[in-house]
Amino acid sequence: MRLSILNPLTQPQARIRSAALPRSALVLAACMALGACSSVGEKIPSASSVAGLVTPYKVDVLQGNVVTREQTQALQPGMARDQVRGVLGSPLLTSVFHADRWDYVFTLKRQGQPPQQRRVTVFFKGDVMERIESDELPSETEFVSSLDARRKAEKVPPLEATEEQLKAFQARNAGPVSAPAPTAPAAPTTAYPPLEATGAPR
Repeated sequence: MRLSILNPLTQPQARIRSAALPRSALVLAACMALGACSSVGEKIPSASSVAGLVTPYKVDVLQGNVVTREQTQALQPGMARDQVRGVLGSPLLTSVFHADRWDYVFTLKRQGQPPQQRRVTVFFKGDVMERIESDELPSETEFVSSLDARRKAEKVPPLEATEEQLKAFQARNAGPVSAPAPTAPAAPTTAYPPLEATGAPR
């Protein structure tokens, strides 16, 4: 008597069922993903609030010449153009039609801070400085501190100790001072042969 064992995958109906299994799993995964998206949408009211949570990094934009109050105070009427250039640097704007004026423009845009913009105009009569017009300029110290405004002011530690701290330090370090043990001179560890053999002809 011969027994035949049938492989269910060789039957046509079994092949169709096995091919439909990955498709149904794919449809089920897609439905679950859509359901997850809808639940996230309920928790976050709008797309604008998502944009408010994440802010992109913006590079600092620095343009023009930095002119401080000390530099403008160093200028005096009657200075030559080369002297003005030596104090303020080369002007940002020069025009063929306005050869008797130099414009120094400064702009700084930083993320999280209001933009800074200042303008200094130097007027010449021939090759000699006549007058200067400028916006309110910061001193050099004020300008440097405005660049570092994002850093929190750190508390400076006291640089001098009080009398109580000095006494506590002396009491903590005052103890029985033991004299160091005398050390014997170290004996040479190796012996070196003579440089020349005795009795060798020269």
